[in-house]
Amino acid sequence: MRLLIALCFVWCGLAPVLAQETQPEIRLIVRSDDIGFCHTANQACIEVFTKGIGQSVEIMAPTPWFPEAVKLLKAHPGYDVGIHLVLTSEWENLRWRPLTPAPSVVDADGYFPQFVWENRNLPHSDYLRKHQLNLAEVEAELRAQIELVKKHLPQASHLSAHMGCNRASPEIKALVDRLAAEYQLPLEMPPNATPIKGFGGADKSPQQKEADLLKILAELPAGTHYLIEHPGHNEGDMLGVGHVGYERVAFDRDGVTKAFTSPAVRKLIEKRGIKLISIKQAFTNPKP
Repeated sequence: MRLLIALCFVWCGLAPVLAQETQPEIRLIVRSDDIGFCHTANQACIEVFTKGIGQSVEIMAPTPWFPEAVKLLKAHPGYDVGIHLVLTSEWENLRWRPLTPAPSVVDADGYFPQFVWENRNLPHSDYLRKHQLNLAEVEAELRAQIELVKKHLPQASHLSAHMGCNRASPEIKALVDRLAAEYQLPLEMPPNATPIKGFGGADKSPQQKEADLLKILAELPAGTHYLIEHPGHNEGDMLGVGHVGYERVAFDRDGVTKAFTSPAVRKLIEKRGIKLISIKQAFTNPKP
């Protein structure tokens, strides 16, 4: 009888621990894209890490504010960094060029084309698929971008593609896949991760974005999920960024930053036991 009672006490003590260990986890990756393209984006991308829920950030090597982004990321070594491969430059008032000589990849002024595919809202805009691309030039440029980021941020853990440029053609997709394998930098997201839908929208206010995110998090099931967004602020140099069809960039991205740094969002994540992880952690420790 005493042995039975002792075993009951042991079981009662272990049961909560076992239940906690076997309970399916809710894991969330929050990825912030485009650090480096302007000063305000750099500030916002750091803010969603230091004050919010961001865990991974994608840096663009050919962009004008890349040096500042490097300094900021060196000051925050816990921030998981991805190399955001660039073959386009979408904004009307802010453009960037390749790191290497790449005449088949640039427009008449030497900038990357605005888009990957034709934009019917901008019939005279340049787009990547219109070019007769020299694959050797594309490879040299993408290698230069990878090498430049690795030179300054050797902790970079993965690759991603700005505006989906790796899907511009089967040849470019094969090239990017090969570079990912060669540099041992996984591309995009783990196959077991599920994209989050229903967040964001250029015309939604910061309050609406916060409400959308709270609803999503309240209903998020067990498993690994990811949310990709573009933090910013409705001020500074971001006010001059945009193109026809997407004019309110600063307003839109300010709402992203406010939602990602919302105390209510962080409180709900803690209450539900949602585990914030980086892309690097998701590849290192994959779970369903």
